[in-house]
Amino acid sequence: MGLNLDFSVVLERWPLFWDGAVMTLQLAALAILFGGVIGTFCAVGRNSGNRLIARVCTLYVEAIRNTPLLVQIFLVYFGLASVGFKFSAFSVAAAALAINVGAYTAEIMRAGFESIPAGQIEAAEGLALSRFQIYWHVILLPATEKVYPALTSQFVLLMLASSVTSQISAEELTAVANYIQSDTYRAFETYILVALAYVVLSLVLRAGFWALGFALFPRRRRLGTAL
Repeated sequence: MGLNLDFSVVLERWPLFWDGAVMTLQLAALAILFGGVIGTFCAVGRNSGNRLIARVCTLYVEAIRNTPLLVQIFLVYFGLASVGFKFSAFSVAAAALAINVGAYTAEIMRAGFESIPAGQIEAAEGLALSRFQIYWHVILLPATEKVYPALTSQFVLLMLASSVTSQISAEELTAVANYIQSDTYRAFETYILVALAYVVLSLVLRAGFWALGFALFPRRRRLGTAL
């Protein structure tokens, strides 16, 4: 039996692929934004002197990191619906992805915080900097710079993992591919194109993060190591 590939019937539906890719990027952008904020505050909470806050943050991180993303999405999707809250599949998918990536961001940021020498913080205190100034200039920014490559890799993985949101009918790239292959009966060709689309989206994200790191971290820019 020969392999008879026909991409033309699949490529005719390129607007659907485009819409799916746009939604995938939108999901990733929202999850990265809110998940980054959640993860940073959680990392601060785990390092705080308040034992209750530290334990709550630890419980959140361990619960998320030790359960599958798909189960988390179902919990958010069906859990909210069971108590009477009706949201679109896109909103639920973005929320679930933000909660998921927030836990991983928290661990990455915590590692960055712990890499800051204690003497550096003591020197800042000796200069009478405020608590906010110490956290922002001496802890947060240098820590973020150190873990930036790990963060960006995690965010790219999040974009790829967003494919599972097709299970709740979020019309991202994989959901579009499922519809197209069921309509054209060209599953192999469809998923080849989708795989290539994910490669392109990954490269676009990495290029965007490289440019962002180039702008945010002058020292990395001078060293040529923005990522």
